[in-house]
Amino acid sequence: MELAQVRLLVSDFAACYRFYSEVLGLKPQSGAAEGPYEKFSPATGSAGIALQDRAMMAEVLGELGDAATGHRSLVVLRVDDLDAYCEQVAARGATLLHGPTHMAARMRVAHLKDPEGNLVELQEWLLLRT
Repeated sequence: MELAQVRLLVSDFAACYRFYSEVLGLKPQSGAAEGPYEKFSPATGSAGIALQDRAMMAEVLGELGDAATGHRSLVVLRVDDLDAYCEQVAARGATLLHGPTHMAARMRVAHLKDPEGNLVELQEWLLLRT
C-alpha cells in the first residue's frame, strides 16, 4: 500500500489553488486553477496535497453538500529554514496565526490557515542539524 495524497474538499477552489501554488510555493500537477481537482507537490519527497471541489464530491456523497464547519484537517509541511519561509509566505499574502516558535526541543513550528480555514503547520526539524 502507498499513500497517494491527502485531499482537501474545498468550496472556493480558485482561492485555495492560488494559496497552495502561489503562497506556499507547491507545484501544481496540471495547472487546473479552476478545478475541480488539482494535486500539489513539494520540490522534494513523494507526498502530495490535492484539492477537490466540494460540490463535485457532494454529487457522489450527498452528505458533503452541507457547509463545512470546524477543523478537520491539519496539513503539515517541513521546511529547512522556518524563519525565512515564514517571511516569504507572509510577503505573498499569508497571515501567520502562531509562531515561529519551539514546539519541542527538536522542532520549531508556525501555523496559518488556507482560504477555506484548513490549518497548515510549517515545521523545521532541529534534530536534522549537525
